Amino acid sequence: MRVVSLLPSATECLLTITGSPANPRAQLVGRSHECDYPGSPGLEAVPILTAAKTKFESSAQINQAVSAQLATGESLYTLDVERLAELRPDVIITQDLCKVCSIDLNTVRGVVAKMSRRPLVVSLNPTTIEAVFDDMLAIGRAIGMEPQAAAVVGGLRERMYRAEEFVTPFAAAPTVAFLEWTDPIFAGGHWTPQLIERAGGLHPLNPTAAPQSAGAAAGPIGQTLRAAGPSIRVPAEVVAAIRPEFVVVCPCGLSLEDAWRETRLLAEKPWWRELPAVRAGRVAVVDGNQMFNRPGPRLVDAFEWLVGWLNDRPEVMPEGFPWRQIDSPRS
Repeated sequence: MRVVSLLPSATECLLTITGSPANPRAQLVGRSHECDYPGSPGLEAVPILTAAKTKFESSAQINQAVSAQLATGESLYTLDVERLAELRPDVIITQDLCKVCSIDLNTVRGVVAKMSRRPLVVSLNPTTIEAVFDDMLAIGRAIGMEPQAAAVVGGLRERMYRAEEFVTPFAAAPTVAFLEWTDPIFAGGHWTPQLIERAGGLHPLNPTAAPQSAGAAAGPIGQTLRAAGPSIRVPAEVVAAIRPEFVVVCPCGLSLEDAWRETRLLAEKPWWRELPAVRAGRVAVVDGNQMFNRPGPRLVDAFEWLVGWLNDRPEVMPEGFPWRQIDSPRS
Protein backbone atom coordinates (compact mmCIF):
# COMPACT_ATOMS: atom_id res chain seq x y z
CA MET A 1 0.00 0.00 0.00
CA ARG A 2 1.67 3.21 -1.22
CA VAL A 3 0.36 6.32 0.53
CA VAL A 4 0.73 10.04 -0.24
CA SER A 5 -0.28 12.47 2.50
CA LEU A 6 -0.79 16.09 1.48
CA LEU A 7 -1.81 17.18 4.96
CA PRO A 8 0.47 17.37 8.03
CA SER A 9 -2.25 16.25 10.44
CA ALA A 10 -3.00 13.25 8.20
CA THR A 11 0.69 12.34 8.23
CA GLU A 12 0.66 12.45 12.03
CA CYS A 13 -2.41 10.20 12.10
CA LEU A 14 -0.86 7.83 9.58
CA LEU A 15 2.44 7.51 11.40
CA THR A 16 0.71 7.10 14.77
CA ILE A 17 -1.11 4.12 13.27
CA THR A 18 1.74 2.59 11.27
CA GLY A 19 4.65 3.59 13.51
CA SER A 20 6.99 4.31 10.59
CA PRO A 21 7.03 6.01 7.17
CA ALA A 22 8.47 2.78 5.77
CA ASN A 23 5.91 0.37 7.22
CA PRO A 24 5.62 -2.47 4.66
CA ARG A 25 1.83 -2.52 5.04
CA ALA A 26 1.38 1.20 4.34
CA GLN A 27 4.47 2.98 3.07
CA LEU A 28 4.44 6.78 2.99
CA VAL A 29 5.90 7.62 -0.44
CA GLY A 30 5.03 11.35 -0.65
CA ARG A 31 4.16 14.19 1.71
CA SER A 32 3.47 17.89 1.98
CA HIS A 33 6.15 20.47 2.79
CA GLU A 34 4.54 20.95 6.21
CA CYS A 35 4.70 17.30 7.29
CA ASP A 36 7.20 17.38 10.14
CA TYR A 37 5.86 14.95 12.74
CA PRO A 38 8.62 14.60 15.34
CA GLY A 39 10.10 11.27 16.36
CA SER A 40 9.62 9.65 12.95
CA PRO A 41 13.01 8.51 11.59
CA GLY A 42 12.94 8.39 7.82
CA LEU A 43 10.28 11.06 7.33
CA GLU A 44 12.86 13.53 6.02
CA ALA A 45 13.64 11.15 3.16
CA VAL A 46 10.03 11.04 1.92
CA PRO A 47 9.61 13.23 -1.21
CA ILE A 48 7.93 16.62 -0.75
CA LEU A 49 5.16 17.31 -3.26
CA THR A 50 3.79 20.72 -2.23
CA ALA A 51 5.07 24.24 -1.64
CA ALA A 52 3.53 27.47 -0.37
CA LYS A 53 3.14 30.48 -2.65
CA THR A 54 3.31 32.89 0.29
CA LYS A 55 6.02 33.53 2.87
CA PHE A 56 5.43 34.59 6.46
CA GLU A 57 6.89 37.91 7.61
CA SER A 58 4.22 39.10 10.04
CA SER A 59 0.61 38.32 10.92
CA ALA A 60 -0.67 41.41 9.09
CA GLN A 61 1.50 40.79 6.02
CA ILE A 62 0.55 37.14 5.58
CA ASN A 63 -3.15 37.94 6.08
CA GLN A 64 -2.99 40.45 3.23
CA ALA A 65 -1.01 38.06 1.02
CA VAL A 66 -3.40 35.17 1.63
CA SER A 67 -6.48 37.34 1.01
CA ALA A 68 -5.03 38.61 -2.26
CA GLN A 69 -4.14 35.10 -3.43
CA LEU A 70 -7.55 33.67 -2.55
CA ALA A 71 -9.24 36.54 -4.40
CA THR A 72 -7.70 35.24 -7.62
CA GLY A 73 -9.42 31.88 -7.12
CA GLU A 74 -6.11 30.04 -7.14
CA SER A 75 -4.70 27.71 -4.50
CA LEU A 76 -2.18 29.00 -1.97
CA TYR A 77 -0.03 25.97 -2.72
CA THR A 78 1.66 24.28 -5.65
CA LEU A 79 1.55 20.54 -6.28
CA ASP A 80 4.26 18.59 -8.10
CA VAL A 81 1.93 16.75 -10.44
CA GLU A 82 4.59 14.85 -12.36
CA ARG A 83 6.30 13.55 -9.24
CA LEU A 84 2.95 12.55 -7.75
CA ALA A 85 2.17 10.43 -10.82
CA GLU A 86 5.64 8.86 -10.74
CA LEU A 87 5.09 7.71 -7.14
CA ARG A 88 2.08 5.57 -8.20
CA PRO A 89 0.17 5.94 -4.91
CA ASP A 90 -2.65 3.62 -3.92
CA VAL A 91 -4.06 6.19 -1.50
CA ILE A 92 -3.87 9.99 -1.42
CA ILE A 93 -4.94 11.74 1.79
CA THR A 94 -6.01 15.37 1.49
CA GLN A 95 -8.58 17.81 2.90
CA ASP A 96 -11.28 20.31 1.98
CA LEU A 97 -11.79 22.00 5.33
CA CYS A 98 -9.49 25.01 4.92
CA LYS A 99 -8.02 26.44 1.71
CA VAL A 100 -5.54 28.44 3.77
CA CYS A 101 -4.01 25.46 5.57
CA SER A 102 -3.19 22.94 2.82
CA ILE A 103 -3.75 21.96 -0.79
CA ASP A 104 -7.48 21.64 -1.45
CA LEU A 105 -9.53 18.65 -2.53
CA ASN A 106 -10.53 20.01 -5.96
CA THR A 107 -6.90 20.47 -6.95
CA VAL A 108 -6.13 16.89 -5.99
CA ARG A 109 -9.19 15.54 -7.77
CA GLY A 110 -8.20 17.38 -10.93
CA VAL A 111 -4.77 15.76 -10.86
CA VAL A 112 -6.11 12.28 -10.07
CA ALA A 113 -8.60 12.48 -12.97
CA LYS A 114 -5.68 12.65 -15.38
CA MET A 115 -3.77 9.70 -13.89
CA SER A 116 -3.89 6.39 -15.77
CA ARG A 117 -3.98 4.48 -12.47
CA ARG A 118 -6.35 6.31 -10.18
CA PRO A 119 -5.69 6.03 -6.45
CA LEU A 120 -8.24 6.20 -3.66
CA VAL A 121 -8.62 9.81 -2.50
CA VAL A 122 -9.43 10.19 1.21
CA SER A 123 -10.54 13.69 2.21
CA LEU A 124 -10.41 14.58 5.90
CA ASN A 125 -12.64 17.45 7.03
CA PRO A 126 -13.09 17.19 10.80
CA THR A 127 -14.81 19.97 12.73
CA THR A 128 -14.94 18.26 16.16
CA ILE A 129 -12.58 16.17 18.26
CA GLU A 130 -14.86 13.16 17.69
CA ALA A 131 -14.55 13.70 13.93
CA VAL A 132 -10.76 13.76 14.28
CA PHE A 133 -10.91 10.32 15.88
CA ASP A 134 -13.28 9.15 13.14
CA ASP A 135 -10.82 10.34 10.52
CA MET A 136 -8.09 8.26 12.12
CA LEU A 137 -10.35 5.23 11.73
CA ALA A 138 -11.00 6.22 8.10
CA ILE A 139 -7.27 6.30 7.45
CA GLY A 140 -6.94 2.90 9.07
CA ARG A 141 -9.62 1.46 6.79
CA ALA A 142 -8.05 3.01 3.68
CA ILE A 143 -4.64 1.45 4.36
CA GLY A 144 -5.91 -1.91 5.62
CA MET A 145 -4.98 -1.28 9.26
CA GLU A 146 -8.33 -0.54 10.89
CA PRO A 147 -7.71 -2.67 14.03
CA GLN A 148 -4.47 -0.78 14.67
CA ALA A 149 -6.26 2.54 14.15
CA ALA A 150 -9.03 1.53 16.55
CA ALA A 151 -6.45 0.69 19.21
CA VAL A 152 -4.78 4.09 18.77
CA VAL A 153 -8.11 5.93 18.99
CA GLY A 154 -9.05 3.94 22.09
CA GLY A 155 -5.83 5.03 23.77
CA LEU A 156 -6.36 8.68 22.85
CA ARG A 157 -9.93 8.62 24.16
CA GLU A 158 -8.74 7.07 27.43
CA ARG A 159 -6.20 9.88 27.87
CA MET A 160 -8.93 12.48 27.38
CA TYR A 161 -11.22 10.79 29.91
CA ARG A 162 -8.36 10.60 32.39
CA ALA A 163 -7.56 14.31 31.98
CA GLU A 164 -11.22 15.29 32.41
CA GLU A 165 -11.15 13.78 35.89
CA PHE A 166 -9.07 16.79 36.98
CA VAL A 167 -11.82 19.24 35.94
CA THR A 168 -14.08 20.28 38.82
CA PRO A 169 -17.64 20.63 37.51
CA PHE A 170 -18.73 22.66 40.54
CA ALA A 171 -16.12 25.42 40.17
CA ALA A 172 -16.94 28.66 38.34
CA ALA A 173 -15.72 28.32 34.75
CA PRO A 174 -13.08 30.93 33.82
CA THR A 175 -13.44 32.94 30.62
CA VAL A 176 -10.83 32.02 28.01
CA ALA A 177 -9.83 33.92 24.87
CA PHE A 178 -8.12 31.65 22.36
CA LEU A 179 -6.45 33.71 19.63
CA GLU A 180 -5.78 31.68 16.49
CA TRP A 181 -4.38 34.76 14.73
CA THR A 182 -3.29 38.14 16.07
CA ASP A 183 -3.42 40.70 13.24
CA PRO A 184 -6.29 40.71 12.54
CA ILE A 185 -7.54 38.81 15.57
CA PHE A 186 -9.24 35.48 14.93
CA ALA A 187 -10.82 33.46 17.74
CA GLY A 188 -10.33 29.69 17.58
CA GLY A 189 -13.08 27.51 16.18
CA HIS A 190 -14.20 23.95 15.44
CA TRP A 191 -12.62 21.54 17.98
CA THR A 192 -10.76 24.25 19.97
CA PRO A 193 -13.83 25.66 21.82
CA GLN A 194 -14.81 22.03 22.53
CA LEU A 195 -11.47 21.38 24.20
CA ILE A 196 -11.66 24.61 26.19
CA GLU A 197 -15.14 23.87 27.52
CA ARG A 198 -14.32 20.26 28.38
CA ALA A 199 -11.21 21.51 30.19
CA GLY A 200 -13.45 23.60 32.43
CA GLY A 201 -13.40 26.98 30.67
CA LEU A 202 -15.77 29.23 28.73
CA HIS A 203 -15.03 30.48 25.22
CA PRO A 204 -17.61 33.24 24.60
CA LEU A 205 -15.85 34.56 21.47
CA ASN A 206 -16.91 31.39 19.62
CA PRO A 207 -18.80 29.03 21.93
CA THR A 208 -20.08 25.56 21.15
CA ALA A 209 -23.76 24.86 20.65
CA ALA A 210 -25.83 21.72 20.51
CA PRO A 211 -27.51 20.93 17.17
CA GLN A 212 -31.26 21.48 16.98
CA SER A 213 -31.73 17.74 16.57
CA ALA A 214 -30.10 17.08 19.97
CA GLY A 215 -33.37 17.45 21.88
CA ALA A 216 -33.00 16.30 25.49
CA ALA A 217 -29.33 15.53 24.83
CA ALA A 218 -28.59 19.25 24.57
CA GLY A 219 -27.61 19.31 28.25
CA PRO A 220 -24.42 18.02 29.89
CA ILE A 221 -25.11 14.45 28.78
CA GLY A 222 -24.88 15.61 25.16
CA GLN A 223 -21.44 17.19 25.51
CA THR A 224 -20.04 15.24 22.56
CA LEU A 225 -22.76 16.74 20.34
CA ARG A 226 -21.76 20.32 21.03
CA ALA A 227 -19.65 21.98 18.34
CA ALA A 228 -18.48 25.41 17.26
CA GLY A 229 -18.13 26.97 13.85
CA PRO A 230 -14.83 27.85 12.14
CA SER A 231 -12.49 30.46 13.58
CA ILE A 232 -13.94 33.97 13.33
CA ARG A 233 -12.51 37.46 13.06
CA VAL A 234 -13.05 39.43 16.26
CA PRO A 235 -12.47 43.15 16.91
CA ALA A 236 -10.04 43.96 19.70
CA GLU A 237 -12.76 45.77 21.65
CA VAL A 238 -14.82 42.56 21.74
CA VAL A 239 -11.87 40.63 23.17
CA ALA A 240 -11.49 43.35 25.79
CA ALA A 241 -15.23 43.33 26.54
CA ILE A 242 -15.35 39.67 27.61
CA ARG A 243 -12.56 40.38 30.15
CA PRO A 244 -10.83 37.00 29.74
CA GLU A 245 -9.23 35.47 32.79
CA PHE A 246 -6.99 33.30 30.60
CA VAL A 247 -5.61 34.05 27.13
CA VAL A 248 -4.05 31.50 24.78
CA VAL A 249 -2.14 32.90 21.81
CA CYS A 250 -1.68 30.07 19.33
CA PRO A 251 -1.39 31.44 15.77
CA CYS A 252 -2.12 28.78 13.17
CA GLY A 253 1.04 27.50 11.53
CA LEU A 254 3.51 29.64 13.50
CA SER A 255 6.41 28.32 15.54
CA LEU A 256 6.71 29.18 19.21
CA GLU A 257 9.31 31.85 18.43
CA ASP A 258 7.11 33.49 15.78
CA ALA A 259 4.08 33.29 18.06
CA TRP A 260 6.06 34.88 20.89
CA ARG A 261 7.12 37.75 18.63
CA GLU A 262 3.53 38.35 17.48
CA THR A 263 2.34 38.34 21.09
CA ARG A 264 4.92 40.96 21.98
CA LEU A 265 3.38 43.18 19.29
CA LEU A 266 -0.03 42.66 20.92
CA ALA A 267 1.48 43.66 24.25
CA GLU A 268 2.07 47.16 22.88
CA LYS A 269 -1.69 47.78 22.59
CA PRO A 270 -3.32 49.71 25.46
CA TRP A 271 -6.43 47.46 25.44
CA TRP A 272 -4.24 44.38 25.83
CA ARG A 273 -2.56 45.61 28.98
CA GLU A 274 -5.95 46.05 30.67
CA LEU A 275 -7.09 42.45 30.17
CA PRO A 276 -7.52 40.60 33.49
CA ALA A 277 -5.51 37.67 32.09
CA VAL A 278 -2.60 39.95 31.23
CA ARG A 279 -2.65 41.71 34.59
CA ALA A 280 -2.72 38.35 36.37
CA GLY A 281 0.03 36.77 34.26
CA ARG A 282 -2.29 34.20 32.71
CA VAL A 283 -1.27 34.54 29.05
CA ALA A 284 0.08 31.41 27.36
CA VAL A 285 1.88 31.49 24.02
CA VAL A 286 1.70 28.11 22.28
CA ASP A 287 3.40 26.68 19.20
CA GLY A 288 0.54 26.84 16.69
CA ASN A 289 2.44 24.80 14.13
CA GLN A 290 2.37 21.79 16.42
CA MET A 291 -0.56 22.16 18.80
CA PHE A 292 -4.29 22.86 18.67
CA ASN A 293 -4.48 23.77 14.99
CA ARG A 294 -3.61 20.36 13.52
CA PRO A 295 -6.55 17.93 13.79
CA GLY A 296 -4.49 14.90 14.74
CA PRO A 297 -3.35 12.87 17.75
CA ARG A 298 -1.54 15.79 19.39
CA LEU A 299 -4.88 17.46 20.07
CA VAL A 300 -4.95 15.16 23.09
CA ASP A 301 -1.61 16.58 24.24
CA ALA A 302 -3.11 20.05 23.81
CA PHE A 303 -6.17 19.06 25.84
CA GLU A 304 -4.06 17.65 28.68
CA TRP A 305 -2.03 20.85 28.76
CA LEU A 306 -5.19 22.96 28.77
CA VAL A 307 -6.68 20.97 31.66
CA GLY A 308 -3.47 21.35 33.62
CA TRP A 309 -3.18 25.09 32.98
CA LEU A 310 -6.79 26.10 33.58
CA ASN A 311 -7.13 23.94 36.70
CA ASP A 312 -3.69 24.57 38.20
CA ARG A 313 -2.73 20.91 37.87
CA PRO A 314 0.73 21.02 36.26
CA GLU A 315 1.15 17.27 36.69
CA VAL A 316 -1.43 16.78 33.92
CA MET A 317 0.58 18.79 31.37
CA PRO A 318 2.61 16.68 28.90
CA GLU A 319 6.34 16.94 29.38
CA GLY A 320 7.96 19.20 26.81
CA PHE A 321 4.73 20.85 25.69
CA PRO A 322 5.78 23.83 23.50
CA TRP A 323 4.54 26.91 25.34
CA ARG A 324 5.63 29.94 27.33
CA GLN A 325 3.78 32.00 29.90
CA ILE A 326 3.98 35.79 29.92
CA ASP A 327 4.60 37.11 33.40
CA SER A 328 2.32 39.64 35.00
CA PRO A 329 3.52 43.25 34.48
CA ARG A 330 3.37 43.63 38.26
CA SER A 331 5.84 40.79 38.90
